[in-house]
Amino acid sequence: MQSSVTNDVRNHANSLAWRGVGRCLLIVASLLANSLLPWAAVVVPAIVWPVAASAQDEAGDAPADEAAEPEAENMLVFYYKALGLRYVIVFLALSFALVALLVMCFMQIRRAVLMPPGLSQAFEAHLESKEYQQAYELAKTDDSYLGHVLAAGMGKLQSGYGPAVEAMQAEEGEQAMKLEHKISYVSLVGALAPMFGLLGTVDGMVGAFMVIAKSATAPKPSELAIGISQALITTLIGLWLAIPAIACFALFKNWLQKLNADVDGEAMRLMSRFQTMGKK
Repeated sequence: MQSSVTNDVRNHANSLAWRGVGRCLLIVASLLANSLLPWAAVVVPAIVWPVAASAQDEAGDAPADEAAEPEAENMLVFYYKALGLRYVIVFLALSFALVALLVMCFMQIRRAVLMPPGLSQAFEAHLESKEYQQAYELAKTDDSYLGHVLAAGMGKLQSGYGPAVEAMQAEEGEQAMKLEHKISYVSLVGALAPMFGLLGTVDGMVGAFMVIAKSATAPKPSELAIGISQALITTLIGLWLAIPAIACFALFKNWLQKLNADVDGEAMRLMSRFQTMGKK
C-alpha cells in the first residue's frame, strides 16, 4: 500500500516537473521567436530563393538563365551588335563631325571674337587724334568681323562717305555669308542623321522579313529581333544626333543675326564722323 502511494506521489511530481519544463521551453521559444523575427525576414528569403532557383534548375527551367543574360550584357555592346559595323562607322563619323562643328561655332560666333573691344577703342582713339592712316592699318591688320568692315570703309573713304558705307555693307554681307556657311554644316548633320536612321530602319525591317521568307517554319523571336533592333536603334541614334544639331543651328543663326546688327551699328558709329566729309 505504501509503495503504491509512493509511486503515485512520484508520478505526480514527475508530471509537475515535466509541465514546468514544458512551460519554460514555451517561454524561451516565444522569446527567441520575437528576437529572431527581424533576422528571419532577411535570412529566410536569402535561403528560400536560392533553393527555389536550384529547384528550377534541377527541373530544367531555363528561362531564368535566359532572362539574366541580357541584364549582364553592356548597353554599348548591345547597341554595337544591333547597329552593325557599317552604321557604327557612319554614326561615329557624324558624332565627331557634329562635336567639332559645335566647338568651332561656339568659339567663333562670339561678340568678343567678332567685335574685339580693344579694336573699337584703339580705332576711335586714332580717329580722335586724326591719325587716319594708323586707323586704317589697325583695321586692316585685324582679322575680326569688325576689322574687315572698318578696313573696307576706310579704303573707300577717299571717294566719299557714301561709297565707304556701300563698301562696309558689302563686306558685312561677305563676312556674314562666311559665318552662315560654317553654321550650315551643323544643319547638314542634323538633316543627315535622321536620314541614316531611316535607312537603318528600312535595312533592319528588310532583314527581318528576309528571315521570315527564308524560314520554312515560324522563325524564333530571337532571329527576328536582330533586324528589328537594328531598325529601332538606328532611328534612335539618328534622332539623338539630329535634335541637338537642329537646336544649335537655330541658336547660332539667331546669334549671328544679332551680331550682324551689332557690327553694323558699331561700324556706322565709328565712321559717322566722316558724314560731312566729301573727300579726304
